[in-house]
Amino acid sequence: MSRVLSDGCGCFPTGRHYAGIAHLLRTIIRGLAEEFGGETVWSDIPIALVDVETTGRDSSADRVVEVGIAVGRGGQVIARYNWLINPGIPIPAEAGAVHGIKDEDVREMPRFDAIAHEIAAALHGCIPAAYNAAFDRAFLASEFARTGAFPAKPPPALRKDVDWVDPLVWAREIQQAEKSRALAEVAARLGVKLENAHRASDDAEAALLVIYALAADARVPRAYGALVQEQRRLSLMQADERRFWKN
Repeated sequence: MSRVLSDGCGCFPTGRHYAGIAHLLRTIIRGLAEEFGGETVWSDIPIALVDVETTGRDSSADRVVEVGIAVGRGGQVIARYNWLINPGIPIPAEAGAVHGIKDEDVREMPRFDAIAHEIAAALHGCIPAAYNAAFDRAFLASEFARTGAFPAKPPPALRKDVDWVDPLVWAREIQQAEKSRALAEVAARLGVKLENAHRASDDAEAALLVIYALAADARVPRAYGALVQEQRRLSLMQADERRFWKN
């Protein structure tokens, strides 16, 4: 659902204030979770940083084997969740080599549909976020779609019209002089510890602390609406740049 964010000024070009037109000088911000006002400082809102480990990279065919969620507020981690999941298909050796999860590790674990309600509950009341968000978002949506029991009141993370905060977009902007923006390297440059890379809960917590650390840069807006709007602009610009260098 679209939200409205005031620019804070009803003025003539001279700069003189005229309250009578202030209501006309507004910017429509798409992608906001309706629970939160666009003017709210985003770091004061609970943020659920999601990380998934999977059997591969294709969300339409591959499956989730682990979900980690770190919830933050005010720059601090306030809750941590982790689920190992039986994907119902073998875990390829190349995927296991990345995250270290083997078939025997998940054989006795629940299927996604058995714990979907727990994941949805952990995401309620939070701004959704993920490092390289398109990947985690696609897998989460696919798994919930397969359950056939989509929540009656889905959390922001499961609504198509809500943007996810993506620390990778901001790392590409703020650390653009660096060759790599892999989570482990970005975290190291910011002094954020990541001891077990490619395990869901560890990656989720590190990525959450990364976005808080990056927010110290003046280029990261403080207001939720402005953050989403600027991230959209940066994402489009970065995508254009990647297409240019590929051609």
